[in-house]
Amino acid sequence: MAVKIDKKIKGYSVVSQEDRAREAKADAVARDAADAAAKPGANVIQMHEKIERPETLIGSTYKLKTPLFEHALYVTINDIVLNAGSEHEQRRPFEIFINSKNMDHFQWIVALTRIMSAVFRKGGDVTFLVDEMKAVFDPKGGYFKAGGVYMPSLVAELGSIVEDHLKAIGLLHDPEMSAEQRALIAEKRAAYAALDSKKNSEVSAGDLFAEPKIRDTPRSEDVEVTGDGASFPPSATMCHKCSTKAVVIMDGCATCLNCGYSKCG
Repeated sequence: MAVKIDKKIKGYSVVSQEDRAREAKADAVARDAADAAAKPGANVIQMHEKIERPETLIGSTYKLKTPLFEHALYVTINDIVLNAGSEHEQRRPFEIFINSKNMDHFQWIVALTRIMSAVFRKGGDVTFLVDEMKAVFDPKGGYFKAGGVYMPSLVAELGSIVEDHLKAIGLLHDPEMSAEQRALIAEKRAAYAALDSKKNSEVSAGDLFAEPKIRDTPRSEDVEVTGDGASFPPSATMCHKCSTKAVVIMDGCATCLNCGYSKCG
């Protein structure tokens, strides 16, 4: 079929087979995208700063009691539910508040919570906040919280609370401990218990200062460890690997009864 050209030709190009193949591929991709958008449930809502706050949010409040303050801190983290009722349903943190009767650190606490809330509402991967906060050290020194876990600062314990919350809603997961590592820890605990039992058998019945030992049922003088519920003697020192007071001397070597770490390998 002849085509009449009314305008002056300024340039031309020859359409090759490769050009036709690229155009066909682009058309196929566009059709697939249109079909996916037309399917029910395909519109997945992702978290970003343009999502407006709903009238109602669900959340959790955590009590934080430290030796630094007379009054406790109450940390509230509210979550937004994305794609509710669908297979893509996801719960994500949206805002955080900290309340306390202690007003000594009101300014930086308000500033910290506002910045954290802004990061939550930004969307994307917010789990990096946990590592950043837990790496903050107080120049005056840290403290041990309940369970014998060392906290280098108040900000680090706030990061620990955020970590627990992110694990509760499924954004963070604990690394699975291998069966070999569990067996090693059980072996070390059994060995320490047997060694301690032997020592106690050599102590007279009237001795009021018998050596404490690890037990399945914690005593009042034992240190309760959060997690598996094991108890460790109060004479145990802190493990730099798991930050738990569970290091004892076994066969002349410092050994952690919580994570299995040993200086002797």
